[in-house]
Amino acid sequence: MDDNHREAAYRRILLKLSGESLMGSDAYGINQEVLASVVADIRQVRDLGVEIGIVVGGGNIFRGMDAGGVMARATADYMGMLATLMNALALQEALEGNGVPAALLSALAVERIAKPYSRREALACLENGQVVIFGAGTGSPFFTTDTAASLRGAEIGADVVLKATKVDGVYSKDPVRYKDAVRYDVLTYDQVLEQRLEVMDLTAVALCREQKLPVRVFSIQKPGSLVRVIRGEPEGTLVS
Repeated sequence: MDDNHREAAYRRILLKLSGESLMGSDAYGINQEVLASVVADIRQVRDLGVEIGIVVGGGNIFRGMDAGGVMARATADYMGMLATLMNALALQEALEGNGVPAALLSALAVERIAKPYSRREALACLENGQVVIFGAGTGSPFFTTDTAASLRGAEIGADVVLKATKVDGVYSKDPVRYKDAVRYDVLTYDQVLEQRLEVMDLTAVALCREQKLPVRVFSIQKPGSLVRVIRGEPEGTLVS
């Protein structure tokens, strides 16, 4: 079977897009070329018959944990949730502009721009063929969008959490700072927790371990990487 007709390895996925991955080479905000590329990949995956849920971060606009000491952490985290909603709106608009039906569900009450999140609504939208974008993280401070991705992935019965970042997998240490950093192909949840590897925050990893929900970390900036992951190719790092 050629690459163009290879079947998907997953029925339903939870895609975690970091806010930073939407910046491209920019210092801030959303790079429109990167957004268009991500949307094209998502459309190709949907065309393979895969149901897609997406949690998007807000680090390209505001990161609550970076405001420590300047304001209360809870306030900073709510600001970060609003940043995720800005990215979610941009993603929804771009998807619908490319013929992909998308629903935005928010963990915070913002009825004029998004429906309130509920598991029942999310499942109904997925089964109707819509890409579901989960905005505002978990809706509570002190939790990251990584934890939101693990939580939503478990709630919707996803087969896998795909963490799309600017880095092509999990390394033993920061590959930007250390040339001898080693990239792992496969890790266990326990290895990630014990070695405190920078895959997702520890709460997110522990939840995935409890739910037996595998996580694959890969670079969304590599052309075709998302589709290769969906087809079961060994892209990035698998945590299971």
